[in-house]
Amino acid sequence: MVRGALGLHHVTAISSDPQKTLDFYTKILGLRLIKLTVNYDDPSTYHIYFGDEIGHPGTVLTFFPWPGQPRGRKGAGQATNTSFSIPQESVMYWQDRLKSHAVSPEAPRKRFGETVLSFEDHDGQGLELVGTKVIEDRSGWTKGPVSKEHAIRGFHSVTLLEEVLERTESVLVDTLGFRQVGEEENRFRYEAKKGAVGTIVDIVSRPDSKRGFVSVGTVHHVAFRASDDEHQKDLRQEILKADLNVTPVINRNYFHSIYFREHGGVLFEVATDQPGFAIDEPPEQLGTRLALPPWLENSRVEIEKNLPPVSLPRRIVA
Repeated sequence: MVRGALGLHHVTAISSDPQKTLDFYTKILGLRLIKLTVNYDDPSTYHIYFGDEIGHPGTVLTFFPWPGQPRGRKGAGQATNTSFSIPQESVMYWQDRLKSHAVSPEAPRKRFGETVLSFEDHDGQGLELVGTKVIEDRSGWTKGPVSKEHAIRGFHSVTLLEEVLERTESVLVDTLGFRQVGEEENRFRYEAKKGAVGTIVDIVSRPDSKRGFVSVGTVHHVAFRASDDEHQKDLRQEILKADLNVTPVINRNYFHSIYFREHGGVLFEVATDQPGFAIDEPPEQLGTRLALPPWLENSRVEIEKNLPPVSLPRRIVA
C-alpha cells in the first residue's frame, strides 16, 4: 500500500505589492522571511517565502507578487483560507495585536473545539489563527517582533471551497491518504497525521457557490508533502490511477514538485521535504539576499534590474 502524503508542505498565494507583503507577514504576523527569490517560470516576478526558523515543511506560506493586477475572487474550486496554529492562550494577544496594526479580525469563534480568529491581509487574502493545544515542541520564529510564547507555530490547516464534496474528498482520501476526522454543518475535516504541523484540510461544501478566479488576494496552489523522491514517485502513480493529469517532476531547487488539479479545480502540488532552504544560504542568513537557482545565476544582473527594489526585514537579536 502506498504511503499517503505527510500533510501540507506549503501554500502559494498571489499578492500585489512585494514590499507590503514583506512588511505584513514579517512585521505583523512575525514570520521569518526564509527565501527571497524569483518565480522560476517568470523571473521578472519575485517569489517570497515565509516560515519558521528554517522553513520546515508545513510552515511555509509563499507569494507571487503581481503588481498592477486586479483582485481575484474567492469562490468554488479554490483554497479560501490558510490557517496557522498558535497557542490556545494566545488568542487574545493576537486579537489585540492585529487591531493595533489596523487589521480587523472577526470575533473569535469555536470550530471543532478550537478557537479561530479570522482576518484578511492588505490584499484580502483569507487568513486564520487557530488556538490549539496540539503544537508539540514547535517554537516558531523567535527572532522577530512576536515573542516566543505567542509566535505562530506553522500551519494548522487549509480550507477548500467546493461545489461537489465527494469529488475532492476522493482525491484527499483515496489518492493522497487523508482520513475524515470530523464534520460540522457543511464543513468536513480531513487529516493526514494526528497532531503534527500542517496536517489538516477542511472542505466547505457549497453546491451553489460561484467559481473563483486566481489573482491578487487568492491562493494559487496548495502543496502536500512527500518525504523524498521515491515517495513522490509513488504518489504520482496514485494520481495517474485517479485519472488526473499530473506534470512530470519539476526541479524547484529547494524541493522537487509535481502539479495537478483535483476534480473540483484547486491546483495541488506534491513537493519533497528535501533538500530544503539551506542549500544556498546558511540557516542564519536565510532571506537576506536575492537567491537564484544555478540555471538563472548567469542572468542575475538582468533579473535584479527588472525587479522592484525592496527593503528586507531586520532580524531582532536577543
